[in-house]
Amino acid sequence: MIGNNLKYAREELEMTQKELGYVFGVSQSTVAGWENAIDVIPFIKLIRFCNLYNYSLDFICGFTRKNIEYGSFKTDKNKIGKKLKELRTKLKLSQQQLADDCGFFKSTYGNYEVGRYLINTMTIYSICKTYNVSMDYLVGRINDSKINK
Repeated sequence: MIGNNLKYAREELEMTQKELGYVFGVSQSTVAGWENAIDVIPFIKLIRFCNLYNYSLDFICGFTRKNIEYGSFKTDKNKIGKKLKELRTKLKLSQQQLADDCGFFKSTYGNYEVGRYLINTMTIYSICKTYNVSMDYLVGRINDSKINK
């Protein structure tokens, strides 16, 4: 889903894969890999794309069909970690339960939650998909999120 929406957004901006690759310092074939779901766009590049071209993460990731322009924001792994912990606490889950539900290791998730590392694209995507939560909320772009659980 991310690849399809990334391609849609790029075409809407009337950019070629080569031009987008230049913006990110990657090759045209790397952009093609992201768009064709051969590779996953690194989260930091996904955020940069959304910041540069006024797309919401939720739109690019396919969680909503309507783009909402929130404006740019600064990536903060500690702030994201706090939002992850807030979500987990609200859902009354242990780190192990959340990791099991989403299919990754507890230790990996724990490092994201304490802000040791910036979460990767597929991990945050899995959390958002599993718990029906906004990615824009988890990165701190918006203050409210509807959680259906």
